[in-house]
Amino acid sequence: MPKVNVYNTLGEQVGEIELREDVFGVEINQHVLYEAVKNHLANRRQGTQSAKTRAEVRGGGRKPWRQKGTGRARHGSIRAPQWVGGGVVFAPKPRDYSYKLPKKIKRLAMKSALSSKVANNEIIVLEELSLDQPKTKEMVNILSNIKAGKKALIVMDEKDVNVIKSARNIPNVQTTLVNTLNVYDILNHDSFIITKDAVRKVEEVYA
Repeated sequence: MPKVNVYNTLGEQVGEIELREDVFGVEINQHVLYEAVKNHLANRRQGTQSAKTRAEVRGGGRKPWRQKGTGRARHGSIRAPQWVGGGVVFAPKPRDYSYKLPKKIKRLAMKSALSSKVANNEIIVLEELSLDQPKTKEMVNILSNIKAGKKALIVMDEKDVNVIKSARNIPNVQTTLVNTLNVYDILNHDSFIITKDAVRKVEEVYA
C-alpha cells in the first residue's frame, strides 16, 4: 500500500496515511486517460456553431447570365459556394458532441489519474481544511505553507462555502467535491490537495 504524509494547514507533518493499492496504486493506463479526457472535452462542447448552405443564403434565384455565348464561365446562381457571399459547401450545423464512456473505462481512468498523482508525488493530504470565514489571503497562506504548485485542485468530502469562496479568486486554483471529481481536472492541475476524509470517501467510491 502506498503511504503519503499528512499535513496541517501550517505545512507541518502530523502523520501518515495508507492509501488503498486498488485505487491509488494501480498501473497507469495512458490510453484510458486519453479517452476520458477526450470524452470530458467533447461533453463540454456547446455545439452551437452554424453557417448557411447555398439553399439558405438569401438571393441567387435568377441565373446571372445565359448559359452560352458570353465567353464567361457558366453559373446558375450568385449564391453558389465559389461566389463571394455564397453559401458554405459543408456548412456546420448545431449538433450534440457528447457521448458516454463505459463505466469500467471511467473507473479505470479515475484510478489511473489518482495513481499518477501518487506516483509523481503531486498529492498533498491535509488533516482537515476549514476556515472561519471567507478569506482569500488565508487560503493563499495555506497553499504557500503546503508548497502547492501553480495549479492546484482542492478536493473536499463535503461542501464548505468558506473554503470555496476563499479559493475562487486565486488564479489556477479550483475546488471540487469527491462526487464531482473528474479525470480532466486531476490531470490539469500540478497539485492534488485532498483532505483525509475525502481520501476515505474516494476509496469507498472507487474501491
